[in-house]
Amino acid sequence: MKIRVLLLTALITILIYAAMPRAAQSQIFDWATTELHYQYGNIDTPGFAGGGDEFTHIFTIQHADGWKYGDNFVFIDFLSDSKDDNFNDSDYYGELYSYFSFSKISGRSFKFGPISDIGLLLGLNIADDPKVIKYLPGFRLSWNAPGFAFLNTTFTAYLDRSSGIDSGGAPEENDSFMVDVSWAYPINIGSHSFSIEGHMEYIGERENEFGSRVSDWFFGQPQFRYDLGKTLFNKPDRLFIGTEWQFWINKLGDSNTHENTLQALIVLRY
Repeated sequence: MKIRVLLLTALITILIYAAMPRAAQSQIFDWATTELHYQYGNIDTPGFAGGGDEFTHIFTIQHADGWKYGDNFVFIDFLSDSKDDNFNDSDYYGELYSYFSFSKISGRSFKFGPISDIGLLLGLNIADDPKVIKYLPGFRLSWNAPGFAFLNTTFTAYLDRSSGIDSGGAPEENDSFMVDVSWAYPINIGSHSFSIEGHMEYIGERENEFGSRVSDWFFGQPQFRYDLGKTLFNKPDRLFIGTEWQFWINKLGDSNTHENTLQALIVLRY
């Protein structure tokens, strides 16, 4: 119940942001974007959940903003496939990250070498069906990388506060750590606009409540986007098509499941 309340709160918050008039947003945020994603591809199921694969629809609502002391990023996925009682048959998953910039808070520059800023990060990962809650406190380095809209490296703890088997969820796990790289790289060729953006993460090995090993994993979701709205309607940064390449070594800690799939991608941006 607590997880569903958190997911619903996050969803309502995103919708409130998106519904605000531009003038109101500009008074609160330095910048703000809200996106709706649709993805479709063949998603693998870890061995502990039965194995196999299934073509899966993923609908995502995503919001990012910058404000006086840093920035925020939140998304909620809804997954659905064509089979009942399958791993991806119906589930919600969300992540929230709030970043507090040392430069913005102090009013002083924290640039040194290729690093453009440093600050603290507080993260939350929640999944409805397996009743998973993870807290991710840490810090982020922002890089001054030529050509990139942004390039960040995040280092956090990966603290499990899930309910475990006794509450009907996934097994509770020991704590671990995460390293994540996120980026956006715009490309313009003539009158056409593209971008390569996404993130890659590494999460360390741990044990679950049965004493079984949960493998470390390497997970990435690079997207290749084409600005179709600019080409067709002369409205840039509103409608994108492309693909998301999802690769996952040791998916969800299963050392026998390695995912490598391309998904169709459509993005609407507000």
